[in-house]
Amino acid sequence: MLTLRRADERGRSRTDWLDSRHTFSFGGYHHPQHVNFGPLRVINEDVVAGGGGFPPHPHRDMEIVTYPLSGALEHKDSLGTGSVIRPGEIQRMSAGTGIVHSEFNASKTEPVHFLQIWIVPSQTGHAPSYEQKTIDADAVRNKFARIASNEPLPNEVRIRQDAEIYAARFDGEEEAIHRLQPGRKLWLQVARGEVEVGGTRLGAGDGAAIVDEENVLIHARGPSEVLLFDVA
Repeated sequence: MLTLRRADERGRSRTDWLDSRHTFSFGGYHHPQHVNFGPLRVINEDVVAGGGGFPPHPHRDMEIVTYPLSGALEHKDSLGTGSVIRPGEIQRMSAGTGIVHSEFNASKTEPVHFLQIWIVPSQTGHAPSYEQKTIDADAVRNKFARIASNEPLPNEVRIRQDAEIYAARFDGEEEAIHRLQPGRKLWLQVARGEVEVGGTRLGAGDGAAIVDEENVLIHARGPSEVLLFDVA
């Protein structure tokens, strides 16, 4: 069964430097039917103008994953980490017992476009940590490959939850299948382009909850990029 969450139905926050779309309830936006999907708590699609960004602010007991779509995002945190993340990379910050971080557009003139994902950890009280990995471009070309897991491989980041994130980048009219194990469910998020699932078309920013399915066939309708969240 597939339940749609269209891009134009999401919440929205706007400032002079930020345009943010919220798939789930976030900040001042609350929708009682869209608070979370299992442990998946936040999918925000953010566009930050050149020179803009989030000043230092705290987090606690949350797995925070950043997935860039264009531009470059600069990260600094109270662990002493300083990095710039770009498309083709994935960043994970475990807030744990508490961390302070900032995120700024690394460019003064060009926007940065990214997805920020929050996943509720299965256990609290861990020390905060950070990692950044390069995604294997060949692994995600026209098929799904895992990029985050609680038992990660070398090109994956670790998340403290029984959850997996998969990515695919399609060149054109391609098909890929994701197999769901019994008792698990899937959130599909279209990052760019257009795909078709079960006869339903989804465009950039659209999402869908998929439950009670064994094999999920995604048909790309042109160059596109898709994330899957496989959760219990």
